[in-house]
Amino acid sequence: MKKKTDPLGQFEQLVLGAVLALEEQAYGVPIHQKVCDMAARPVHIASVYITLDRLEDKRYLSSFLGDPTRERGGRPKRYYKVLAAGKRALREALDTSRRIEMTVEHAWETT
Repeated sequence: MKKKTDPLGQFEQLVLGAVLALEEQAYGVPIHQKVCDMAARPVHIASVYITLDRLEDKRYLSSFLGDPTRERGGRPKRYYKVLAAGKRALREALDTSRRIEMTVEHAWETT
């Protein structure tokens, strides 16, 4: 039997989706921009970092430090990667959203 994952909140879905979409460019600033784009509203960058930490604690993401860069005063960027459990959780959340959409679309058609 397939192991069920913890359900993702909507903001967690946005952050996980952003990391997945960005692939090798998934670090703080681009993740924040992608989340804002997908949410179609401004989002506090601190909320993104808190959610990245939470998703890493849930073992849906892993992170690693890149090489230090001169532009960042010798500090490295932290990159994120979606793990198999994170892909599974995001897929389950999207499947649930599709079922909700189909149900609601049907209901809207009859009203």
